[in-house]
Amino acid sequence: MERMLIETASKTYPLVLGNGIRHQVYDLIPHSYSSVLIITDSHVAKLYLEDVVTSFDKQDVPVHSYVVPSGEASKSFEQYYQLQTFALECSLDRRSLIIALGGGVIGDLAGFVAATYMRGISFVQIPTTLLAHDSSVGGKVAINHPLGKNMIGAFHQPDAVLYDLETIASLTESELRSGFAEVVKHALIWNKDFYHFLIENIHSFDDLLGEHFAYVLRTAIQVKAEIVQKDETEQGIRSFLNFGHTLGHAIEAELGYGGITHGEAVAIGMMYAMRVSEAYYNISLPIKEIESYVRKFGYSLSIPVSCKKEFLLEKMKKDKKSQKGTVKMVLMKKIGEVEVQAVSDEMLLKQMEGGGEISGSRN
Repeated sequence: MERMLIETASKTYPLVLGNGIRHQVYDLIPHSYSSVLIITDSHVAKLYLEDVVTSFDKQDVPVHSYVVPSGEASKSFEQYYQLQTFALECSLDRRSLIIALGGGVIGDLAGFVAATYMRGISFVQIPTTLLAHDSSVGGKVAINHPLGKNMIGAFHQPDAVLYDLETIASLTESELRSGFAEVVKHALIWNKDFYHFLIENIHSFDDLLGEHFAYVLRTAIQVKAEIVQKDETEQGIRSFLNFGHTLGHAIEAELGYGGITHGEAVAIGMMYAMRVSEAYYNISLPIKEIESYVRKFGYSLSIPVSCKKEFLLEKMKKDKKSQKGTVKMVLMKKIGEVEVQAVSDEMLLKQMEGGGEISGSRN
């Protein structure tokens, strides 16, 4: 079992990595609470809900649970409202704890419920996906709006993040693909050595889940932790974590939050951001190398044909970084060095031509 401290301006909390942690939740949560509400989804509930509930056996703490449908569509106002109603019906108070048991959708949804119930109560993240290595750290919680992803939300740091590595074994290849895109993102924006480690050592999901898994996970989380420590509420460099997300979120919204996984959309968005970076800075980036690498994991790097570029551009203008109708996105100067720049509509549309294929770009 490994422990890391996540330090932010508002709070310092533990992140625990290890096998079988879901059976030790009561022993690992950092405080005593008056009651507990576990929020999970229909897929994770079948696998791990009973294990977490059982960890509270023999403790004089009321434990409630609520199961939402699996999928991005559950990050909705309707589910949020139903959860607030359930929390009131269960008589949760300001000393209660909400546990987010699941992937990024559950972490965002449950965290936003916790952030707003009685103006904010405690919550603990128990991520069960690779993607959640990113979303469970840093305190961003939100729900979606049909006009944009994560547009209704808050910053609300958890009391702890408890990461049971055994839960990754239940993931499908699609779920691993979704999470691995964020691992690659962390390497590209912040840690060139980590990027080279991935290129040299991780060539398949079997490699990822093998002897290097704990190192890969820990290093990716550390990137997120370092950035959040420097900029908790996204006034500056925390926006670097949105590399690939400006177009990625637009694609997700355009497809109705169901036609593509978050990570697959981000992978398309990262390649697009590098193409825009080449045009903006008049430089050459190793796009072919990166494209060749990520394709090993089954990513499609083309903008879906059903997504019209003009509609995507309008969605990108609703991105939280955009100002006065001008898209601002994270661009790459070189691996490990990115910054936010305002980009013209003309340049953005031009780089979408051809459906986002990267093969014709410079090295």
